[in-house]
Amino acid sequence: MKIPEIKEAVRYTGLYIIDFGESCSVGFTAEEVAEILESEKYKDCKVYKIHRAYPDGRLEIKGVRRETFQLEAGMLFFSSSGEAGADDFKKLVGIAVSSTPPCNAKVHLAKYSDSKFVTAVIYPAEYDDQVSRWLLDNNYHSSGAAAGGISAVERYYSDAPQILERHQLFGSSSIESRSGAELLANLKVAVQR
Repeated sequence: MKIPEIKEAVRYTGLYIIDFGESCSVGFTAEEVAEILESEKYKDCKVYKIHRAYPDGRLEIKGVRRETFQLEAGMLFFSSSGEAGADDFKKLVGIAVSSTPPCNAKVHLAKYSDSKFVTAVIYPAEYDDQVSRWLLDNNYHSSGAAAGGISAVERYYSDAPQILERHQLFGSSSIESRSGAELLANLKVAVQR
Protein backbone atom coordinates (compact mmCIF):
# COMPACT_ATOMS: atom_id res chain seq x y z
CA MET A 1 0.00 0.00 0.00
CA LYS A 2 1.42 3.36 -1.02
CA ILE A 3 -0.02 6.12 1.13
CA PRO A 4 -0.18 9.47 -0.67
CA GLU A 5 1.81 12.41 0.64
CA ILE A 6 -0.28 14.43 3.07
CA LYS A 7 0.15 18.08 3.94
CA GLU A 8 -0.66 18.98 7.55
CA ALA A 9 -0.77 15.28 8.48
CA VAL A 10 -1.64 16.03 12.11
CA ARG A 11 -5.17 17.01 10.97
CA TYR A 12 -5.74 13.38 9.92
CA THR A 13 -5.33 11.83 13.38
CA GLY A 14 -8.43 9.75 14.11
CA LEU A 15 -9.42 9.44 10.45
CA TYR A 16 -9.14 6.34 8.28
CA ILE A 17 -7.24 5.05 5.26
CA ILE A 18 -8.93 2.65 2.86
CA ASP A 19 -6.76 0.36 0.74
CA PHE A 20 -8.78 -0.56 -2.35
CA GLY A 21 -6.05 -2.86 -3.64
CA GLU A 22 -5.03 -0.91 -6.75
CA SER A 23 -5.07 2.41 -4.85
CA CYS A 24 -5.66 3.85 -1.42
CA SER A 25 -7.33 6.98 -0.09
CA VAL A 26 -6.69 8.88 3.14
CA GLY A 27 -9.05 10.92 5.30
CA PHE A 28 -12.34 9.06 5.72
CA THR A 29 -14.56 9.46 8.79
CA ALA A 30 -15.86 6.39 10.62
CA GLU A 31 -19.35 6.98 9.20
CA GLU A 32 -17.97 7.12 5.66
CA VAL A 33 -16.00 3.90 6.14
CA ALA A 34 -19.10 2.13 7.49
CA GLU A 35 -21.10 3.18 4.42
CA ILE A 36 -18.35 2.11 2.00
CA LEU A 37 -18.01 -1.28 3.68
CA GLU A 38 -21.74 -1.94 3.23
CA SER A 39 -21.16 -2.12 -0.54
CA GLU A 40 -20.49 -5.55 -2.04
CA LYS A 41 -18.10 -3.86 -4.47
CA TYR A 42 -15.72 -2.90 -1.64
CA LYS A 43 -15.97 -6.06 0.47
CA ASP A 44 -12.27 -6.87 0.02
CA CYS A 45 -10.79 -3.46 0.86
CA LYS A 46 -8.67 -3.00 3.97
CA VAL A 47 -9.16 -0.24 6.55
CA TYR A 48 -6.56 1.45 8.75
CA LYS A 49 -7.04 4.05 11.46
CA ILE A 50 -4.56 6.90 11.81
CA HIS A 51 -3.59 6.90 15.51
CA ARG A 52 -0.85 9.50 15.29
CA ALA A 53 0.43 11.84 12.66
CA TYR A 54 3.60 13.89 12.71
CA PRO A 55 4.46 17.28 11.18
CA ASP A 56 6.88 15.58 8.77
CA GLY A 57 4.00 13.54 7.29
CA ARG A 58 4.72 10.22 9.01
CA LEU A 59 1.66 8.29 10.18
CA GLU A 60 1.13 5.63 12.81
CA ILE A 61 -1.69 3.42 11.57
CA LYS A 62 -3.46 0.32 12.81
CA GLY A 63 -5.57 -2.13 10.85
CA VAL A 64 -9.27 -2.20 11.73
CA ARG A 65 -11.44 -5.26 11.17
CA ARG A 66 -14.39 -4.49 8.92
CA GLU A 67 -16.76 -6.08 11.47
CA THR A 68 -15.90 -3.27 13.87
CA PHE A 69 -18.02 -0.91 11.79
CA GLN A 70 -21.09 -3.11 12.28
CA LEU A 71 -20.84 -3.64 16.03
CA GLU A 72 -21.54 -1.78 19.23
CA ALA A 73 -19.04 -1.47 22.05
CA GLY A 74 -19.55 0.02 25.44
CA MET A 75 -18.53 0.46 29.01
CA LEU A 76 -20.51 -0.97 31.87
CA PHE A 77 -20.13 0.54 35.33
CA PHE A 78 -21.50 -1.71 38.08
CA SER A 79 -22.82 -0.73 41.51
CA SER A 80 -24.35 -2.58 44.43
CA SER A 81 -27.25 -0.21 45.11
CA GLY A 82 -29.84 1.66 43.11
CA GLU A 83 -28.75 4.93 44.69
CA ALA A 84 -25.10 4.47 43.69
CA GLY A 85 -26.17 3.39 40.19
CA ALA A 86 -28.39 6.46 39.84
CA ASP A 87 -25.47 8.68 40.90
CA ASP A 88 -23.19 7.04 38.30
CA PHE A 89 -25.88 7.53 35.63
CA LYS A 90 -26.40 11.22 36.53
CA LYS A 91 -22.64 11.89 36.53
CA LEU A 92 -22.24 10.33 33.09
CA VAL A 93 -25.16 12.23 31.59
CA GLY A 94 -23.91 15.41 33.28
CA ILE A 95 -20.51 15.05 31.64
CA ALA A 96 -22.19 14.95 28.22
CA VAL A 97 -23.88 18.29 28.98
CA SER A 98 -20.58 20.05 29.65
CA SER A 99 -18.38 18.09 27.21
CA THR A 100 -19.84 16.77 23.99
CA PRO A 101 -19.08 13.08 23.47
CA PRO A 102 -17.14 12.02 20.36
CA CYS A 103 -20.15 10.17 18.89
CA ASN A 104 -23.79 9.39 19.48
CA ALA A 105 -24.25 6.98 22.38
CA LYS A 106 -26.98 5.67 24.61
CA VAL A 107 -26.75 5.54 28.39
CA HIS A 108 -28.82 3.10 30.44
CA LEU A 109 -29.30 2.63 34.15
CA ALA A 110 -30.32 -1.00 34.51
CA LYS A 111 -31.13 -3.39 37.34
CA TYR A 112 -29.94 -6.99 37.43
CA SER A 113 -31.05 -7.61 41.03
CA ASP A 114 -31.58 -5.71 44.29
CA SER A 115 -27.81 -5.68 44.77
CA LYS A 116 -26.56 -5.36 41.19
CA PHE A 117 -27.07 -2.29 39.01
CA VAL A 118 -25.22 -1.07 35.94
CA THR A 119 -24.76 2.22 34.16
CA ALA A 120 -24.05 1.33 30.52
CA VAL A 121 -22.77 3.65 27.82
CA ILE A 122 -23.13 2.01 24.39
CA TYR A 123 -21.77 3.41 21.12
CA PRO A 124 -20.48 2.35 17.67
CA ALA A 125 -17.43 0.11 18.17
CA GLU A 126 -15.21 2.21 15.91
CA TYR A 127 -15.31 4.98 18.56
CA ASP A 128 -13.98 2.85 21.41
CA ASP A 129 -10.69 4.75 21.79
CA GLN A 130 -12.35 8.17 21.55
CA VAL A 131 -15.05 7.37 24.13
CA SER A 132 -12.43 5.99 26.53
CA ARG A 133 -10.39 9.18 26.11
CA TRP A 134 -13.53 11.33 26.60
CA LEU A 135 -14.33 9.58 29.90
CA LEU A 136 -10.73 9.87 31.10
CA ASP A 137 -10.48 13.53 30.08
CA ASN A 138 -13.66 14.23 32.05
CA ASN A 139 -12.42 12.29 35.09
CA TYR A 140 -15.42 9.95 35.16
CA HIS A 141 -15.33 7.49 38.06
CA SER A 142 -18.07 5.07 39.01
CA SER A 143 -18.87 3.55 42.37
CA GLY A 144 -17.88 -0.01 41.47
CA ALA A 145 -16.23 -2.34 39.00
CA ALA A 146 -16.26 -1.72 35.25
CA ALA A 147 -16.24 -3.84 32.11
CA GLY A 148 -15.94 -2.78 28.51
CA GLY A 149 -15.76 -3.74 24.88
CA ILE A 150 -17.90 -5.49 22.32
CA SER A 151 -18.34 -8.69 24.32
CA ALA A 152 -19.43 -6.75 27.44
CA VAL A 153 -22.23 -5.14 25.42
CA GLU A 154 -23.25 -8.48 23.90
CA ARG A 155 -23.47 -9.98 27.42
CA TYR A 156 -25.47 -6.97 28.62
CA TYR A 157 -27.99 -7.43 25.80
CA SER A 158 -28.25 -11.19 26.35
CA ASP A 159 -28.70 -10.75 30.13
CA ALA A 160 -31.51 -8.23 29.42
CA PRO A 161 -31.53 -6.43 32.78
CA GLN A 162 -34.49 -4.17 33.58
CA ILE A 163 -33.78 -0.68 32.17
CA LEU A 164 -34.74 1.92 34.78
CA GLU A 165 -33.57 5.06 32.95
CA ARG A 166 -32.20 5.83 29.52
CA HIS A 167 -30.64 8.86 27.89
CA GLN A 168 -29.43 9.53 24.34
CA LEU A 169 -26.11 11.35 23.94
CA PHE A 170 -25.45 13.27 20.75
CA GLY A 171 -21.87 13.61 19.60
CA SER A 172 -20.42 16.27 17.43
CA SER A 173 -17.70 15.89 14.89
CA SER A 174 -15.49 18.66 13.68
CA ILE A 175 -15.53 16.90 10.30
CA GLU A 176 -18.77 16.50 8.43
CA SER A 177 -19.28 13.05 6.90
CA ARG A 178 -20.39 12.68 3.31
CA SER A 179 -22.79 9.99 2.17
CA GLY A 180 -24.44 8.52 -0.89
CA ALA A 181 -23.50 9.78 -4.33
CA GLU A 182 -21.10 12.45 -3.05
CA LEU A 183 -19.09 9.89 -1.08
CA LEU A 184 -19.00 7.31 -3.88
CA ALA A 185 -18.05 9.88 -6.52
CA ASN A 186 -14.90 10.79 -4.57
CA LEU A 187 -13.74 7.35 -3.39
CA LYS A 188 -10.60 7.20 -5.51
CA VAL A 189 -9.40 10.70 -4.60
CA ALA A 190 -6.09 10.04 -2.84
CA VAL A 191 -6.52 12.66 -0.08
CA GLN A 192 -10.14 13.09 0.95
CA ARG A 193 -9.85 16.27 3.00
